[in-house]
Amino acid sequence: METVIQELDPRKCSELVEEIARMEKKIFPKHESLARSLKQDLSRKNSGLIYAKAVSEGRGDGEIVGYVMYSWISSLCASITKLAGAKTPNLFFLDDFNRSVRESYRRQGHGEALLKAGIQKCRRGRVQRVCLHVDPERIPALSLYQKLGFQIDDLVESYYSVDRNAYRMYLDF
Repeated sequence: METVIQELDPRKCSELVEEIARMEKKIFPKHESLARSLKQDLSRKNSGLIYAKAVSEGRGDGEIVGYVMYSWISSLCASITKLAGAKTPNLFFLDDFNRSVRESYRRQGHGEALLKAGIQKCRRGRVQRVCLHVDPERIPALSLYQKLGFQIDDLVESYYSVDRNAYRMYLDF
């Protein structure tokens, strides 16, 4: 089994956009899901999505095992808006919720590879900083972000919900 990382072109891959929208609905609570606006969000020039697909040898098809969404906030700053992983039919979120990736996809580096690809895409946009938010209780996600050079900027109270805060983190180039 090989993992292929590709950038999504929403104009050419409407089926993939729909698949990722279904994943969004299952992974995230309604108030955090971008499923309803995903197609519209991805049609903007300042945003994009990179996905990882597990592909069997000699076959072009496979299943999506994760994705990273990003956007350019300004000419100086970009944002990683989502990092998620899944194994259909039971979906699991990689970092924001305290759930685990199904055993067969754990510790294979999908989240790290996707995050690195998202960072590189933002870098090519010549921004000076990439930002993201993470729940302080999500230690594996926090560790991954710090491993790749992100630093904690501030604690944003009630970011996710009234009783759920987030660290705002940044990576400067």
